[in-house]
Amino acid sequence: MCNLKRRNRIHTREKPYRCSQCDKSFTNMSGLKSHTRVHTGEIPYQCSHCDKSFTDMSYLKRHNRIHPSEKAYQCSHCDKSFTLKSNLIRHTRIHTGEKPYQCSQCDMSFTDMSDLKSHTRVHTGERPYQCSHCEKSFTHNSTFKRHTRIHTGEKPYQCSQCDKSFTGTSGLKGHTRVHIGERQYQCSHCDKSFIWRNALKSHIRIHTGKKTYQCSQCEKYFTEKTNLKKHTRLHTGETPYQCSHCYKFFKQMLVLKRHTKIHTRDKPYQCSQCDKSFTKKITLKSHTRIHTGEKLFHLGQCDKLYIEKQSYTEDEKQMDCKISDTCILSESKFEIKEEEIDIKTSETDISELNFKIKDEQLYLYE
Repeated sequence: MCNLKRRNRIHTREKPYRCSQCDKSFTNMSGLKSHTRVHTGEIPYQCSHCDKSFTDMSYLKRHNRIHPSEKAYQCSHCDKSFTLKSNLIRHTRIHTGEKPYQCSQCDMSFTDMSDLKSHTRVHTGERPYQCSHCEKSFTHNSTFKRHTRIHTGEKPYQCSQCDKSFTGTSGLKGHTRVHIGERQYQCSHCDKSFIWRNALKSHIRIHTGKKTYQCSQCEKYFTEKTNLKKHTRLHTGETPYQCSHCYKFFKQMLVLKRHTKIHTRDKPYQCSQCDKSFTKKITLKSHTRIHTGEKLFHLGQCDKLYIEKQSYTEDEKQMDCKISDTCILSESKFEIKEEEIDIKTSETDISELNFKIKDEQLYLYE
């Protein structure tokens, strides 16, 4: 009779068991008991294989399948196996291409219902996960959790091969590929491969020339959203990155990091041929040419070569000529990346600008 009553509550949606510490209610006593442990902090169900414990026996049973002997569900298309049948079903759709969950507001479809729910918030604008430390809110719980760790400083995912730790599993997985040399994302246009999928997407736009991000204040387009944000600060004058050692503000995090080294005197770039070290990688590269004798810079109206731009400045003035706009090694044109230069005349001295060789082109950097 009791089982029948409990079953009927599924249909009637009756929840007679109410929590005394919050407004939640439950259809049965066991559900209330399990929930109460959220308030008391009690986690009585301990895993015998590891140090994890759980508030409910069902959670422990599910967890136990994570341990190698419990992956009972084998994929028929590859060698992967899963602890839950539902996970196998979701995984199988990667091979079959099946996406049964269709968005009612656009033509996108998904392999999993949870992905569809998250996507729907793009249309509704719903951001149910509010940060208690700042005013930001999020559409996904996972993104919210990762963001919270910025405030708490928590980095629970530790690399087993070095001392680095990360706020999320995706960061750890990507970092692990650095150690094993894995670059699983291959460009279909050239022979380059990447550790990160986003890095591949960004790279492909070099081939396609696709620039999807337009500035709302001028007619410029950008391949990356981050570059658009940096560019927008030229219009707004926004300098969101403040130095914790002094009162200076910067438009870019990269520039702030470089500036901070002035205070900390951190010189991570060590020359392998002498005892000198440098705050910037580009300065180390320039210094290394003293040892190798490599000369890169060509004075426009003569055949003389120089190791550094500064070396021929005086010669250029005396000869009243301009620096050649062509690199004698790659015969590539100089390209100034406006969005990567913190334009602030009171803080920037043109004499401090360096040349950096990248992908057979010379780019101008601060």
